[in-house]
Amino acid sequence: MLWSLIKIIVFVAAVAALAWGAGYLLESQGGVQVTVMGTEYSFGPLQSVIAVVVLMIGVWLLLKIMSLLLATWHFLNGDETALSRYFDRNRERKGFNALSEGLMALASGEGRIALAKAQKADKYLNKPELTNLLTAQAAEMAGDRRKAEETYRKLVENESTRFVGVRGIMKQKLSEGDTETALKLAEKAFALKPKHEETGDLLLQLQAEKEDWKGARKTLSAKLKNGQLPRDVHKRRDAVLALSEARDIFHEGSDIEAREAAIEANRLSPDLIPAAVLAAQGYIEKKKPRYAARVLTKAWSVHPHPDLAAAFAAIEPDEKPAARIKRFAALTKSQPDHPETKMLKAELHIADEDFPAARRALGDLVETDPTARAVTLMAAIERGEGASDTVVKGWLARALTVPRGPQWICENCQHIHADWKPICNNCKSFDTLAWKTPPMSEVAMPGGVQMLPLIVGAVEDKSGADAGAKIATRSDIEDVELVDEAETDTSKDAAVEK
Repeated sequence: MLWSLIKIIVFVAAVAALAWGAGYLLESQGGVQVTVMGTEYSFGPLQSVIAVVVLMIGVWLLLKIMSLLLATWHFLNGDETALSRYFDRNRERKGFNALSEGLMALASGEGRIALAKAQKADKYLNKPELTNLLTAQAAEMAGDRRKAEETYRKLVENESTRFVGVRGIMKQKLSEGDTETALKLAEKAFALKPKHEETGDLLLQLQAEKEDWKGARKTLSAKLKNGQLPRDVHKRRDAVLALSEARDIFHEGSDIEAREAAIEANRLSPDLIPAAVLAAQGYIEKKKPRYAARVLTKAWSVHPHPDLAAAFAAIEPDEKPAARIKRFAALTKSQPDHPETKMLKAELHIADEDFPAARRALGDLVETDPTARAVTLMAAIERGEGASDTVVKGWLARALTVPRGPQWICENCQHIHADWKPICNNCKSFDTLAWKTPPMSEVAMPGGVQMLPLIVGAVEDKSGADAGAKIATRSDIEDVELVDEAETDTSKDAAVEK
């Protein structure tokens, strides 16, 4: 609307300027005198301007006629394409001008204008490899999906533009949610141009979503071969795919293949926690507990995790608590200051009913790095040492307000998962889950959990330290499991305590 108003104003101003100029020339004195072969011609100011314009038009026409005559002369002398080239030059100029204007409109987001310019360029140029791409993209921008798909199919027919056509249709199918067709088109596009990084990434993501682990590993190897992935990243992602493949084989009931696949995944990436756990389970089934312990100990030295502890406990499921403490020393001697190691040792001593040792093992963790699990363990220690219900309830109440501890979180979208997965459930990104602590949410209502110490009781500090911010919670020590119910590591801790 504004642009149309501006054009109208400019047009009116131009007409007014021309009228003023013509009036000024009519009122002016003098003119131009031209003598031709003894004959004198006099022109007034306005006539002089008109004569100059007519002269310029005449010169332009003369040049065009001379160019046409030259082309005709070449044609008569045997050059059969001279006349066609003469007219083609004009058509090409118009076509390329339309193509240029169409590209500018496309870059400006004016889909309808770009589509019109593309049709005009196609009319003059007759080069579909150039104009079809502009037509397809302009149709997409204008919302004409049918026109866009028809044009992409034309591009597929031409060998030089086949990749562009396949990729365009693939993106359309993705936007429609047709991932089955998009996967087949991605495979075709990747075969046409294996060094195209975006297509390779999309193919890998679609294969992982469809749980085509073998195909995804082939795609990953091709990306490594083409130099699109660092070797360490390839090794890690290949391990993730091998682990996912091992899990599928395990669910299918092929124990031997599952064990071999799990061991292969662990070999590719020893620090991948699920791979270490699955490999250990495979060794346990093969009656090789020493190998299982070695795998878990190596993984624990890199990144302590409750799943590793649960798998280590499963090596000897029927041992006595005292024997378990002694055997677990091989695991807990590495990373002794890690919170997971401290909590594991405390759990082992609680199972052995050695509550002072459990308190020593836990140390000052409930103050320096409090989590729901650590605080719950402190409640169990207090109950084991004979503390009052009020003290136990105070520790359990605190477990409601402290962070829950590390969980499987997508580093791309921060979505929390109960278990490790190769693909994020939320953003569908591949290999982005990390074991870390999520941000603690703020309590919105004042007078909520802050009032619990006044209602139920406060926590005693047996070490003599300041017992300032103490809170209370549920009715009894049996509610420990309810407090930790949503935590992903509850079932694994129970396996360690058996």
